Amino acid sequence: MAAPLVLVVLVAVTVRAALYRSSLAAFIAERVEVASPLNAWKRVVEGLALLDLGVSPYSGAIFHETPLIIYLFHFLIEYAELVFMITDVLTAVALYLAIQDYNKVVFKKQKLLIELDKYAPDVAELIRTPMEMHYIPLKVALFYLLNPYTVMSCVAKSTCAINNTVIAFFILATIKGSAFLSAVFLALATYQSLYPITLFAPALLYLLQRQFIPIKPKSKSFWLYTMQYAALYLCSLVVIICLSFFLLNSWDFIPSVYGFILSVPDLTPNIGLFWYFFAEMFEHFSLFFVCVFQINVFFYTIPLAVKLKEHPVFFMFVQLAIISIFKSYPTVGDVALYMAFLPVWSHLYRFLRNIFILSCVLIVCSLLFPVLWHLWIYAGSANSNFYYAITLTFNIGQARKQSALVPQQNRRAAWGRQGPHGFHARFPCSVQFLRKVHRL
Repeated sequence: MAAPLVLVVLVAVTVRAALYRSSLAAFIAERVEVASPLNAWKRVVEGLALLDLGVSPYSGAIFHETPLIIYLFHFLIEYAELVFMITDVLTAVALYLAIQDYNKVVFKKQKLLIELDKYAPDVAELIRTPMEMHYIPLKVALFYLLNPYTVMSCVAKSTCAINNTVIAFFILATIKGSAFLSAVFLALATYQSLYPITLFAPALLYLLQRQFIPIKPKSKSFWLYTMQYAALYLCSLVVIICLSFFLLNSWDFIPSVYGFILSVPDLTPNIGLFWYFFAEMFEHFSLFFVCVFQINVFFYTIPLAVKLKEHPVFFMFVQLAIISIFKSYPTVGDVALYMAFLPVWSHLYRFLRNIFILSCVLIVCSLLFPVLWHLWIYAGSANSNFYYAITLTFNIGQARKQSALVPQQNRRAAWGRQGPHGFHARFPCSVQFLRKVHRL
């Protein structure tokens, strides 16, 4: 599998290098779907210019990245293109290794359940074969490196690519079972964009399963391990924030980065849900609705943790999708990260209705973004309603796809344990649909 992965990496690097040298690079860097006020490269350049003049980059309202990012590019500004290409390759390799290890765990668990006769006798078609799972890690790397969303983020030099790398290493450390590295990378991801704090729950559930600790509130070992992991995470986060303070000798970055993310003062159009709503709202209502909008990212974590506690990696995938939909300044780079995991759940597609239609919706919306932007900003024959309508459709398509996958994950597991007859007793309509799918 090393040779195909190297080939994919070479193709991906070649595509990015060619686009960097083309006239499209400047056009892509200006696209609001690719760069947001948080991660746009031109804002990083402005922050670096202020830093070189001895002025705090957070003294104005331009720069909103973290201190570690600005000091990273303070030394590597001349190699920025190479840095972004390397981060994309590292992300893909980390996801490849993570899914490779995860597939081994899934196959061992499946083999054990077969030996213990835990599967119903008439569900042989649900058993995943080694050949079926063999190419999934390569597909994940391929889906990430050659996804147009990822390519555009890299060419635009959006710092979202660096966030994705940190999250990918967090996923790798979690699946490998390293609680310390998992907590460190989760703290670094939280430091970068705040919302990855919601990944704490799926990571903890996976590590508990890895340690064979029962997920029961009455278990002392459960609470002991939870407190250990939480302590590692909080200590890592405090160390990173203190390091940022020592680099700047100021706490200005906290309101400029995290206050900016939470209060959403910049209403530049993007692919998110916030900008149009708050541009049309009366000022004295904005604080209440900012809280309502922001709580969406965190609200679903607990019910999903209860529902998907037996499937923590799938829970992590769903949580990444929720972040990309409901964060205040999303870009297509955020979407690309969770889309890379779609091959991992390809065994669920047989149970889904409208999967082709939903995929077409996302593709068509992606193509219409620049069209409606041109009609609104340049041609003047449309207005912001048109652009927000396609944004809303794009996010509904994402949400609908995730809401279709979640119940099928649990239904497939229940059907595997109980068989069609036992499952029919609990979900009569669902099993009829599943049988129709199998006949097709």
